[in-house]
Amino acid sequence: MHLTLEKDSKKTIMEYLFLNSRDELLRIDISRIVYFEADGNYTNIYLCNKLKGTVCMNLARMQEALTAQLKEKATRFARIGKSYIVNLNYVYSIQLLKQRLVLSDQATFAFQIAVSKEALKTLRELYLNNGKQKHK
Repeated sequence: MHLTLEKDSKKTIMEYLFLNSRDELLRIDISRIVYFEADGNYTNIYLCNKLKGTVCMNLARMQEALTAQLKEKATRFARIGKSYIVNLNYVYSIQLLKQRLVLSDQATFAFQIAVSKEALKTLRELYLNNGKQKHK
């Protein structure tokens, strides 16, 4: 049997994250990834359709895989504290006092995650500094 993959004319291979384990291969559209969450030696992956996947890879290795596979597109993801890597395109609200980060497309989903105040301050500064640079 011969199997060929048709090319998706709209997306390049660089727009997918491939995660391979002994038993499974995940092919994930990076624009649909909302965040990654550490779970010991595992990483949970949350997608915008609320689908959750788990891979046998700690968060540090996941961060390395993102950089290696996605190159410059990996900059859409940021490590937030010890437990999360978030898609910066989905940051909706940074709540310092409540120590909450809300990730949403502002139409179909919203995830609230508990994040340290220091990590949230760093994330907020990232956004404020980028905004200042764009207006210069």
